[in-house]
Amino acid sequence: MNLQICKTDKQIEALAICAKEIWNEYFISLISQEQIDYMIEKFQSAEALKKAIREDHYTYYMLCKHDTPIAYCGVQVQDKRLFLSKLYVNKAYRKQGLASVLLNKSIKHAKTHQCDAIYLTCNKYNENSLALYHYKGFKTIDAKEAEIGAGFVMDDYILELAI
Repeated sequence: MNLQICKTDKQIEALAICAKEIWNEYFISLISQEQIDYMIEKFQSAEALKKAIREDHYTYYMLCKHDTPIAYCGVQVQDKRLFLSKLYVNKAYRKQGLASVLLNKSIKHAKTHQCDAIYLTCNKYNENSLALYHYKGFKTIDAKEAEIGAGFVMDDYILELAI
């Protein structure tokens, strides 16, 4: 298993395939299939990932097995905080410490960019992820409902970890 920064079109396309698989498996218990499809296209498709990387200054880290992404995270430096936009692990590889590997890489990224904290948004009903983030030291600092288009809403907690 190796950790890579996602940069090339080939890597981005592989990451989009991984994202689609994870989202369709994991989020169906939290949101509708229609919202999953919409969010994949808007935020996790190859085109959306290319824009995030090349225009919006996101860095995507991928854990790969035989050059196939099995887990990934996306981060963006925003002033003195790092936004942990995404952190997902393929079902077959959960509970093996991969989320911790990616979280630790995010912390290093934050320190390298002199950030004081990492923050993220997490679906209010995503109990497993919320428990993991709280276990890792994140504190819930706010709640937010955000319209994302097509009549869909993200209903999230905002969590933060001081660095």
